[in-house]
Amino acid sequence: MLVSALFISADPSEAKEQENKETGQNPQREHVSLVKTLPEKVSRFQFDSGYHFQYPDAVRGIYVTGHSAGGEKFNKLVKLMDDTDLNAMVIDIKDDWGNLTYIPEDKSPYNDIGKSYIKDPKNVLKTMEEKQIYPIARVVVFKDSVLANKKPEWSYKEGNTVWKNGRGESFVNPFLKEVWDYNIGIAIEAAKMGFQEIQFDYVRFPEGFEHRDSSLKYSMGDYEDLKIENVKKRVSAVTDFVEYARKQLEPYGVKVSVDIFGYTATLPEAPGIGQNFSKISEHVDVISSMIYPSHWTSYFSIAKPDLEPYKLVSEYAKLENRKLGELDSPPVSRPWLQDFTASYLEAGNYKKYGRTEVEAQIKALNEQGINEFLLWNAGNSYTQNVDYTP
Repeated sequence: MLVSALFISADPSEAKEQENKETGQNPQREHVSLVKTLPEKVSRFQFDSGYHFQYPDAVRGIYVTGHSAGGEKFNKLVKLMDDTDLNAMVIDIKDDWGNLTYIPEDKSPYNDIGKSYIKDPKNVLKTMEEKQIYPIARVVVFKDSVLANKKPEWSYKEGNTVWKNGRGESFVNPFLKEVWDYNIGIAIEAAKMGFQEIQFDYVRFPEGFEHRDSSLKYSMGDYEDLKIENVKKRVSAVTDFVEYARKQLEPYGVKVSVDIFGYTATLPEAPGIGQNFSKISEHVDVISSMIYPSHWTSYFSIAKPDLEPYKLVSEYAKLENRKLGELDSPPVSRPWLQDFTASYLEAGNYKKYGRTEVEAQIKALNEQGINEFLLWNAGNSYTQNVDYTP
């Protein structure tokens, strides 16, 4: 989502952003979990949303914004599903600023953050049920300007103001259980609506947090008194959130997936943002690494990765397979692939992406035994006439 100057913009919505990151080969650090101190929620029922979906032979999906899901473009995207082997949509339910993309019921604690992008969620899900389009709810977790400004004590403060990154975005604090429960509550609402899977995005600290952890003011909550270094505390907090979220969602019968920086699979763990690929993978049904070729620099001995989508994806898939193969019960791998042209790169470092480039990425995954994928295009304008099962 560096060894050898690797760069990944990682989260799908950051596809046009560039930030150079430098990380060394850090020794493996032991994960310290606090989840066991939380009260267990015993499930005595299985929630039934009233919708019935079959998990596809393999999920082949696309990203859909709230605006697209609630507008005229939705019908075009449904037709794309009808006309191709695509069969799933990842729909924004909580967006990159912290808004819900629909208006919840008046009694909902989230009513004040609702936007009417999707005016009739029930109709959207009914259409998806009729077409058997697998519905995945995307919930952006710790990047949340709305909540950060509403609850500064749940965020990071720089002086007396809520900290913002270079793009004017604020984050909330993964150390705090109140933040966990706030987001899990939204995920439960999505499950009750009929979504079959919750995809958590931005499950991490802000980029470069290792350079800010001593200058920003924030609480470490229950992690404060642990006798471990801050890097290990961050990894523990992020991993614990994923483990806790999955347990809380069990009564609703949904799968849990997490978007993760692609480069995390290449390292023991990412020291600033708190992501450990293997430990997160132990607590999800699906892991979705963001491996857009345009977002890497010279890694895997590929000087200009955007020009070689097949090779980049193939080499990454080999590495990920080795990493997941070390786990007792690995999740399904469902990477995010590139269906956009990275024209923001310097001339000579990018190419126009179309049918050939999209098919090359899918073929590279398939050859390594990975049959599921998601396509990212920020404007939801996907390449026509692609063979999605090459």
